[in-house]
Amino acid sequence: MRVGAFVVAAQFPGQGHEEALYRAVRSAEVAEEAGLDAVWLAEHHFVPYGVCPSAVTLAALLLGRTRTLGVGTAVSVLPTTHPVALGEQAALLHLTSGGRFTLGVGRGGPWVDLEVFNSGLGAYEEGFPESLELLMRWLREPRVGSSGERFAFREVPVVPRPDDPLEDPGPGVIVACTSPASVRLAAAHGLPMLLGMHSTDEEKAEMVALWRKCALEAGSSPEAVAAAGHVAAGVVQIGDRRPEAAETLLKVMPGWFHHGLTAHVTVDGRARRMRDPLAYTELLCELHPVGPPRLCADRLSATAERTGIHRFALLAEGSGDLAATEENLRRLGSDVLPLLD
Repeated sequence: MRVGAFVVAAQFPGQGHEEALYRAVRSAEVAEEAGLDAVWLAEHHFVPYGVCPSAVTLAALLLGRTRTLGVGTAVSVLPTTHPVALGEQAALLHLTSGGRFTLGVGRGGPWVDLEVFNSGLGAYEEGFPESLELLMRWLREPRVGSSGERFAFREVPVVPRPDDPLEDPGPGVIVACTSPASVRLAAAHGLPMLLGMHSTDEEKAEMVALWRKCALEAGSSPEAVAAAGHVAAGVVQIGDRRPEAAETLLKVMPGWFHHGLTAHVTVDGRARRMRDPLAYTELLCELHPVGPPRLCADRLSATAERTGIHRFALLAEGSGDLAATEENLRRLGSDVLPLLD
């Protein structure tokens, strides 16, 4: 089982941007010290939910600050960036880090970001498949041109790329999936999924089963399907007693959710459905490893058994406090990891 930290760079009420970003950097440094597998970096624009606007930029910093830790984006938003530019950055980080970088991509939302970056609503509603296809060609082929609806350019050489693509196929790519359509798209490319922390084990298992079926139909080998390496996002809060661990999150996370998520502005004025912040925090405490180390290990093992997913990205900064976040990560490494198979 491979357990990593999901780093949102959350700006909790009363905190500044520098404090949130410093906690994000320290989370990665402590995660490596604690023996975690990886850190997964979120990306948001114009909202305090997360104040990292470029997951690949922060990934570059953290790859330089660490030596063994995997660093991935969770996710880089494709509709607001050019797939070739993102592919170049991913290849650069892959080659200069000795293969420690993983590029996570997603569709994002219908936010004002699409207006600011001049992408347009179509990039979100219809353009994701074209962007993903172009990105994957850039990461796997020596020369690439495009004649798509959004991207049209003459063939150019791919620089940089591995010297021996047979030995090194390039950076790993993972796709955030929240719907059957995105599951089918990831499966068609043979790419593993990143599944959200709101999903139950039953929902994750259904998505994995659909992905497996579609990947096999698209020509992936049974061996590749079995080794897909999907990642499940979640939260973690370790405490000596479960009520105390849950209370740590229930005191702070609802305010962060309200503060951060209500700041999202849709590009076209469409109505938004908001989760109740307290009920959502309570749900996360029920679904994920929140409590004593043995309970946390059992939760992770149960999810792995039910879903077939053995990689986790766990948000450890839910307390909103730097010292508490560092202690949470250290206990995840020292108290929980040894209990896992």
